[in-house]
Amino acid sequence: MKKILILNTGGTLSSIKSEHGLVPGIRSGDMMEELRLISKNLQLETEDFCSLDSSNIFPEDWMALAQRIAEVCHEYQGIVVIHGTDTLAYTSSMLSFMLRGIPIPVVVTGSQLSIAHPVADALENCRGAVHMAASGCPGVFVAFNRKIILGCRASKVRTMSFDAFESINYPNIGEISSLGLHIRQEYLPPVYRENTSSQLWKNFHPRFDYAHQVFLIKLYPGISPGIMDDLTEAGYRGIYIEGFGLGNIPFLKYNFVEAVHRATRHGVTVLAGSQCLYEGTNLTVYETGLKALSAGVIEARDMTTEAALTKLMWVLGQTSDPVEIRQYFEQNLTGERM
Repeated sequence: MKKILILNTGGTLSSIKSEHGLVPGIRSGDMMEELRLISKNLQLETEDFCSLDSSNIFPEDWMALAQRIAEVCHEYQGIVVIHGTDTLAYTSSMLSFMLRGIPIPVVVTGSQLSIAHPVADALENCRGAVHMAASGCPGVFVAFNRKIILGCRASKVRTMSFDAFESINYPNIGEISSLGLHIRQEYLPPVYRENTSSQLWKNFHPRFDYAHQVFLIKLYPGISPGIMDDLTEAGYRGIYIEGFGLGNIPFLKYNFVEAVHRATRHGVTVLAGSQCLYEGTNLTVYETGLKALSAGVIEARDMTTEAALTKLMWVLGQTSDPVEIRQYFEQNLTGERM
């Protein structure tokens, strides 16, 4: 019988009403009766990692969670992480990098209504997560609304709908229908497709280091280029810019390109993505993009915001060498980019 560990971090799924609004309050052991209904033929174990609204989950929590998963993964055939939806995609993305090559499934899930609510989506999402965790397909995934999404491709796109998450610029890894759970193994990242289970265990060396000093800028017409100088002076090592359209950055009047160039000359890693959710960047099309490339930016390609930002944090935790940083971003490490 396969052993599956459920790590509870809180979030809406485990929330209760209080005088201050919904707060996490249901412990994992209190969910076992419901969870056993959806996990026949599986041995479930639960652990309360923390009890937080995911808006209050921070990078140090990602590292501690990744460390805990790496510590116990040899004891289980799969791990489910119950998590609040607000920052779930950031957590699943960072786990994808920190736990790259993990030989078992790690599945992050949550819900839009508490498991205590009679019409909640909680049990259905847990069902998908538990059975994906038992599938034997290694990697980090998100299970939500009968979809299985690669962890570094998930993004929350709706605030209230049960269909809250989508896989951005990449097919769903799996779906649950009247035919059961169908998994498309051909869409697993190369690190999982090209290695056997024994090779994965042998080569699994998680890396937990990351850099705090990163910043996200969403461009808007008229934004002051001085923010780049302020961030450089404040000691930020990486800046992710969400540019216009294909990733374009303005250079007239408010010359943001020149400000970017000053930052890169001072050793700041500047990653350029798009504000558009789908299809990614191409900085070789317009003058505004080509000037950005000449200023030293690295293209985010088709990465989600969550994956781009967490990859930036993670890469800067591995090296400070500009050549190595660029090489990391040119690689598809765990399915985060084409």
